[in-house]
Amino acid sequence: MTQNELTLKQRHEKFIQTICANEKVYALEGEDGFATSYSNELEDEEGNPLDVLCFWSDKAGANACIHSEWAGYQITEIVLSEFLENWCIGMSNDGLLVGTNFDRNLFGYEVDPLEILLEVLNELEETNKQIQLTHFESLEAFEIQVRNAIEFEEE
Repeated sequence: MTQNELTLKQRHEKFIQTICANEKVYALEGEDGFATSYSNELEDEEGNPLDVLCFWSDKAGANACIHSEWAGYQITEIVLSEFLENWCIGMSNDGLLVGTNFDRNLFGYEVDPLEILLEVLNELEETNKQIQLTHFESLEAFEIQVRNAIEFEEE
């Protein structure tokens, strides 16, 4: 793993810890929708880079990216349960990636939405933290559904 990859991974791990502790995720929203980038790593069947929807663990990180193509965007706060149940599931259905804690140069960690779901659920379990879900009776039931969805995708 290169130094840059290690830095991105460390920022991603900090992202997971922070959003679980604060139960908030931040995005940038503009007239054309939410801040997206193109994947540096993954492509679709036609060789086009996948779209990455970008999120931050704090307002300062999001604010640092309000320039260039994202000038005029506003910070939007998303409750963690909504991020997990609505955003991540929706992004998975739409074939998008999650980008975490992108920097001013638009470099960040890219991850499959269902994988980040499992990372967050694992962090919540490890820290003994419970959050209130809308569509699932428990975090455990949600995790089972996510794991089943991943297994189905891999078949």
